[in-house]
Amino acid sequence: MKFGAHLQTVQYPEWRFYYIDYDSLKKQLKEMTKLGAECPEDLEKAFIDLLDRELQKVVNFQGIKSGELSSRAQHCETIINNIISNPTATPQVTRIQRVEEELTRITTETNELAKFARLNYTGFLKILKKHDKHTPFHLRPMFIAKLSANPFYRENFDPLILKLSKLYDTVRNGGETNRKSVAADGGSQSFVRKTTKYWVHPDNVTEVKLRVLKNLPVLVFGSAKDYDPAITSIYFDNEQFDLYRGRLEKTEGAQAIRFRWYGSVKNQEIFMERKTHREDWTGEKSVKERFPLKEKYVNDYVAGTYTMDKQIEKLRERGQKSDKELAALEALSSEMQDAILTKQLKPTMRTFYNRTAFQLPGDARVRISLDTELTMVREDNMDGKERSGSNWRRMDIGTDWPFTQLDDADVCRFPYAVLEVKLQTQLGAEPPAWVTELIESHLVEQVPKFSKFIHGCATLIEHRVSLLPFWLPQMHNDIRKPAPETLTEYEAHQQALARDMGEFGIEEVRVRKGKGKAVASASTSRPSSSHTAISIHDDASGDHDGDESGDDAAEHSGADENTALLNGTGERRVKKNRGILDQMTSLVRKLHVREKNESSQRRRRAAAAAAAAAAAAEASSSSAPAGGLSGADTNSLIPALMNNKRIIIPVRVEPKVFFANERTFLAWMHFSSVIAGLALGLLNFGDRVAQIAGIVFTLNAMAIMAYGLYLFLWRAEKIRNRESGPYDDRGGPTFVVLTLFAAMSLNFYLKFTSLE
Repeated sequence: MKFGAHLQTVQYPEWRFYYIDYDSLKKQLKEMTKLGAECPEDLEKAFIDLLDRELQKVVNFQGIKSGELSSRAQHCETIINNIISNPTATPQVTRIQRVEEELTRITTETNELAKFARLNYTGFLKILKKHDKHTPFHLRPMFIAKLSANPFYRENFDPLILKLSKLYDTVRNGGETNRKSVAADGGSQSFVRKTTKYWVHPDNVTEVKLRVLKNLPVLVFGSAKDYDPAITSIYFDNEQFDLYRGRLEKTEGAQAIRFRWYGSVKNQEIFMERKTHREDWTGEKSVKERFPLKEKYVNDYVAGTYTMDKQIEKLRERGQKSDKELAALEALSSEMQDAILTKQLKPTMRTFYNRTAFQLPGDARVRISLDTELTMVREDNMDGKERSGSNWRRMDIGTDWPFTQLDDADVCRFPYAVLEVKLQTQLGAEPPAWVTELIESHLVEQVPKFSKFIHGCATLIEHRVSLLPFWLPQMHNDIRKPAPETLTEYEAHQQALARDMGEFGIEEVRVRKGKGKAVASASTSRPSSSHTAISIHDDASGDHDGDESGDDAAEHSGADENTALLNGTGERRVKKNRGILDQMTSLVRKLHVREKNESSQRRRRAAAAAAAAAAAAEASSSSAPAGGLSGADTNSLIPALMNNKRIIIPVRVEPKVFFANERTFLAWMHFSSVIAGLALGLLNFGDRVAQIAGIVFTLNAMAIMAYGLYLFLWRAEKIRNRESGPYDDRGGPTFVVLTLFAAMSLNFYLKFTSLE
């Protein structure tokens, strides 16, 4: 879709006269293009005047509307204060509902205003590009300066969002405002959370914030007056990148050590943090532990000349912490110091971002944080260039994003915001419905196990690491997805009717995004963002018979041993009772279709891997790659190698997987032992025909033993290397069946021949 048509489609109807008049600018530009190099300067001047008027119109409306929204929010705050001071004037619930309705309107218009700024800025850039391309004049440099002087597209909505969050929180609590702010350390020395991470395109950041603040307030660390969302962390590692490798491979007990501070670089309180990864099969959860330390002691602590003994003794004398907490603090500080000294850890990578955290004070069941302006900066001195030097951090930068004073080779400005959804890990706990709706929406793209430290090292120090994360080859992809169309009243009614009919067993067909295949599912399927429609099957029509519409649907959709088990969670298929002949025919058809699908998948993966590797190689020359994960199946787009380095794909391996492999091996040994026992009986106690059959069965038993041992070792190696599959082997079982069938046939033949 061309930008002009796109602008007409997505613009806010009430503000349609204040958007850039893209069609008029384009019409005048066409008149200039017809004249080519002979275009007079009068037309150019008229075009510039029109462009200036459009810019002034957009800037004026942006400023007026922004001030209006702030005034309306302030008015809501005044009304809420009056409600609190005069609770019996009119029904309190009615007044609060009116305020909530007004807050909803303000929130909607704030989101539309953010889109208004982005659309108009894009429109100006596009028309400037067309102008410089099709006319003899070069207007872009001059007009970019005007845009910089009127930065309507850079307006920061965070103060308004913070105020709206406070008002929403007051409305949710029926007018109560006695909420306490939390301390900067989150009120806990050690805490355990289940975290999922997502990327958010800059176009969707404001909308995500406004969606979340309707349900959770903005968590302000410290006082609201001194609110500074900046968070900076210094990650430590050695020249062998042992910590990087451990965190990337997710080995049991892998650690990350970082020093973190909040707000300005002048903050004297530094938090020494250690993150430890635990596998699920251990029964423990990954944990983050930390303790505060004054900045003036950090260098001595890293050098091993300063300990926490004096501080611990002061805390014990004041009675501020229990003996158990003090013992844990002493153990943590000494273990971190020993790890820094023994592993020769040095400052390696800095991460900076502005964090907006959403959480109910004192309630950690749901916490959502959104990190924007994410930037990674090198801190190491490995290539002979002094960065941090002998200090624990470099001193030539602070929180002055985007750090234009740094060399491009030392900085990576991440193109997306990072959304973290942290839920308390309790058995049977389900996330709230609004959280599920958010993470399944078009606004976010899930990136499991994403790490800022890993991405910084893989991007800026790629020449020194041997492994790369799975998301790196796909950074050139666009993560934006089309917004779902708003349902009309009739469509909403039809969807409700479809849900009601589904409860009575009518089969649903889920049409997945970006695919033309349909996968049958029962009415008990989990909610999804995919489109759901009613399908009535007619066995008498179509090219496929009834068997293929049932079991074989998975084969036509490309499902095989590589397909994730979670893709079909909650889905059930109704199987018909068929005879043995029908089942054998269906089995042969399945094998044939599976072979065709696998060959086509291999070709697609090879082509996708080549394209991804080429794009990644092209993008690696820049300091910060652009793009990200697509919404399609990422596993099929991940190449095995990138720049001759192995790509690590997160695969969970638990001890029960090895035990299952051993049980399979023992089953093969049991089967071969039965065949061997039969062979020995025929050899020792049979006639000549039985002895010949015994020899054949002995060879079969030895072959099965060798095959079982080979299969056990082959699978164990693949599991140990965390390979995603496939783990099946069709040749071996087929060979075993055929040889056993041949042995029994030979036995029958010899026996009947001898009788004759």
